[in-house]
Amino acid sequence: MPRLLRALRGAVVITEDTREEVASGVEALLREGFARNGVANEDIVSILFTATEDIRSAFPAQAARERLGLADIPLLCARELDVEGALPGVIRMLVHFYSDRDRREVEHVYLGSANVLRPDLDV
Repeated sequence: MPRLLRALRGAVVITEDTREEVASGVEALLREGFARNGVANEDIVSILFTATEDIRSAFPAQAARERLGLADIPLLCARELDVEGALPGVIRMLVHFYSDRDRREVEHVYLGSANVLRPDLDV
C-alpha cells in the first residue's frame, strides 16, 4: 500500500498557564499521538497548534521544537475561537504525516479532561 498523507488530531488541557505546563502538555500530546500511530520525525509534513485565549505563557510550537527536536518541521500556532462556555486551557494539534495506515486507522489523542471534546472517539 502506498504511503498517503494523513491527519492526526488531538488535544490536551493544562491546569495552569505556565511555560512548563504548556511544554509538558505539548510533549505528552505529541509523544502519545506519534506512539499510537507509528509516526517518525521523517513522516511529519507539518503541525498546526491552537490554544484557547487563556494560554499566554508560551508557544506550543516552541515546546515541540525544544522537547521533541522538531526544528526542521513547519510548525504554526493560532488562537482557538473564543466560544462562550468552551473548555478553558486547551491546546489542540493537527499533525499532517505520511503513513501506510488507512484513514480510519489513525488514532486521535485527547488526553485527560480533553476527552470531553470528542466523546465520539474511543480515546
